[in-house]
Amino acid sequence: MKKILSLALALVMIFLLVGCGARKRTPIELTLSTEDSEAILNAAGIRLPDPAEVGEAGTVSWLSWMDPFQNYDEGEMVNTGYYTFTERYGGKLDWHEVLYEDMNDTLANLVLAGTSPDMTLAGTSNTATFPSNCLKGMYQPIDDYIDYTDPLWSGMADAAEYFALGDKHFAMVYDIVFKDVIPYNRRVINEWGFDDPAELFYDNEWTWDKFYEMCLEFSDGDQNRYALDGWYVVYGLAEESSGRYLIQKDENGNYFSNLDDPYVEVAMQYIYDLSLNDCFYHEGTDWWARRGDTSGTGVTDGLCLFCPINIEAAYMQPVENIKALWGDMTAEECMFVPFPRYEEGDGNYYINSQPTGYMLCSGAPNPTGAALLASCMRFKVLDPTVVDIDRKLLKEVYLWTDEMLAMWDTCERLAAENVRMFYTGNLPQNLQDAYDHLNWDIQRTGGANSWAQIKEKYSEQIDYYLEELNATLQTYIETGSAEGFTA
Repeated sequence: MKKILSLALALVMIFLLVGCGARKRTPIELTLSTEDSEAILNAAGIRLPDPAEVGEAGTVSWLSWMDPFQNYDEGEMVNTGYYTFTERYGGKLDWHEVLYEDMNDTLANLVLAGTSPDMTLAGTSNTATFPSNCLKGMYQPIDDYIDYTDPLWSGMADAAEYFALGDKHFAMVYDIVFKDVIPYNRRVINEWGFDDPAELFYDNEWTWDKFYEMCLEFSDGDQNRYALDGWYVVYGLAEESSGRYLIQKDENGNYFSNLDDPYVEVAMQYIYDLSLNDCFYHEGTDWWARRGDTSGTGVTDGLCLFCPINIEAAYMQPVENIKALWGDMTAEECMFVPFPRYEEGDGNYYINSQPTGYMLCSGAPNPTGAALLASCMRFKVLDPTVVDIDRKLLKEVYLWTDEMLAMWDTCERLAAENVRMFYTGNLPQNLQDAYDHLNWDIQRTGGANSWAQIKEKYSEQIDYYLEELNATLQTYIETGSAEGFTA
């Protein structure tokens, strides 16, 4: 989550607000000056709505397990998008805190009771909201409030299509960031005499073949040494790295299977070969045996070569935690790289794009205010006087090197230039189960089943459930309702 701070900001005062109820956390309001930002962007035709035309924003109710807007200790930096919302439009935020695992049920009950909040996070996987929750009537289109042809929003138009049913858009996407990468320990790479993955990447030589050679040479089950570990190995190699997701949407908005795509075929054979050669960590079928609930165990010890994961989970934590799992930041052992590319592919490196934005709840009491808050967040992403505070924290607190920051910039560019997102996490349950089981079988059968066998096992049911989903989507597009949809 981005927290941003203008270089031109001057801190005026900090004071406590009251009345946070049962959360026992008190927001801290930082009053700041934001000179020059609007003039610079206005010259480029990028403007926030005129307060005289839209009036005051009122209070926006936010349902989530976290509050990315308000600050709760003096060590945090203010989110200047939210500050603009309060300063320019007189807006306020009412956070309705809920457990992550209770989000869907809580929202569904609030919508049914006629007591909807205004907005939640938008997501395609980890914070899944689309398409099933939209078909269930838990969210409403945002097109009356956000115009993706406006200069303020036009850069997010491609990303917005990932959240579209027909010509209706369901997410206010204000930014795109990258998600998963391959962290590694340079000391371990050097000890094995391997070429550095980052150097291979910049030389355009970070390929499946290079990756495979490293994994094969490194892995030795008798030594409890396996090149690959983690939930994301198959997802990253089979879908993200190949440039083909197993389930995608076509230009007409219909979902389709890529199980017969030639690139996917090669990727799955590649994963099968890695599995057959015992490159995945395993103990029976338990892929948490080494790590427990902690990703990265074994990397700094030289027992795991690559554990693909969300970059935040790897290197955005206390330095002592990073050292225990991934490597010594003070010795510059830690680095990361995108997934390798397929040699015979289109020459591109692919990285999963992570949307940052909000969904408008059905029956939202203040949709205009929610859209204004989203607009303020989008404005600050474009503000040339703003510096991403995460970058400052990475360098000064988490001890990232300039080389790591440069790779961060490269990954951000890859995610923004070729927007690609998963359509998993909020699919109808039968389809979701088939997709998840297919991925499980690929990675965890130890080479017992080939891709042809796995595809034969799941393709018919995936095609069937996709046909059901597309029929439901067509009904929604034609009638504006998917009444009876419960999956």
